[in-house]
Amino acid sequence: MITHQINRAKKRIEALKRHLDYNQKKLRILEIDLELSSPTIWKDNTSIKKLSLEKYSLNKTIQKIKKIEKNIKEIIIFLELAIETHDKKVLQETTLEFENIEKEIKTLELYRMFSKKNDHCNCYIDIQSGSGGTDAQDWSKMLLRMYLKWADKKRFQTKIIHEYSGEIVGIKSATIKVYGEYAFGWLRTETGIHRLIRKSPFDSGKRRHTSFSSIFIYPDIEDEIKLKIRPSDLRIDVYKASGAGGQHVNRTESAVRITHLPTNVSTQCQSNRSQHKNKEQAIKQIKSKLYEIQKREKNIKKKKIEANKSDITWGHQIRSYVLDSSKIKDLRTGFEKNNVQSVLDGDLDEFIEKSLIIGL
Repeated sequence: MITHQINRAKKRIEALKRHLDYNQKKLRILEIDLELSSPTIWKDNTSIKKLSLEKYSLNKTIQKIKKIEKNIKEIIIFLELAIETHDKKVLQETTLEFENIEKEIKTLELYRMFSKKNDHCNCYIDIQSGSGGTDAQDWSKMLLRMYLKWADKKRFQTKIIHEYSGEIVGIKSATIKVYGEYAFGWLRTETGIHRLIRKSPFDSGKRRHTSFSSIFIYPDIEDEIKLKIRPSDLRIDVYKASGAGGQHVNRTESAVRITHLPTNVSTQCQSNRSQHKNKEQAIKQIKSKLYEIQKREKNIKKKKIEANKSDITWGHQIRSYVLDSSKIKDLRTGFEKNNVQSVLDGDLDEFIEKSLIIGL
């Protein structure tokens, strides 16, 4: 049985090599090494940084495949030894070790779904409270916590760029930056309206309330964007940075909000004490955000022509979280999960994987 599984695993690895352009990646690393060996390139720090990051990303995939292949060879040796010596303990250990290898292969197979242009990038998560008053602001805070916990489980780094507290509880809006391999690829299908249905803890009659929060994911690709923005199209507002409970982080007006007037798209940053640094960060975000919105609008128009679906927009409802009946349902894939608390604690992978599999 295990011999059959090992042979199947070897075939999966060969398929992965083809899909992940394993040989082309190895050739590209040789090209990068050649470029980095040129004395003239060391005068250009930007090019050095870009090439080094590309090499690091390519190497990660190559090393993962090499490690799996090495482990499979070792498993075969131990398996042959266990069969030859009739050692059940070694056979059990070999079987357990092979299960770990299969998990690693499954993770790599997921990378095949990260085929879109910017899937490899770091990204931003914008959370915006919708209709529902205090409940919606509390719901937005719950979503903020959910995504932070999800990122932590993935061992991604996060930074809260902006957080605007609600009057009583929760948040009106927030922006998180997520740093990690394929961060945008993992999160891009989370864009949309997230609906919460529950007995409101803020209603003395404990009546059922429906709250909405909008999530928008966009990649961190400012350096690659050729988008031109006229300074006259931007409105820049400064204000005092606020923290939890509306308390001021500092007394100066260091927080920055930038609004792109033609589209009314805005970004905010308060993560630095320097107003200048916050302004730079907010401009970087607005470029990335406008780029992603334009790209999505083009896809929407294409889909409307192809399928005549009038309800497809970047802000359409994607998921319902019904706390009373302990059910979370993704309205695009039909996938449901009853362990509500685990999802709110960051167990989102099943929802994300289902959406990636159907090509959202």
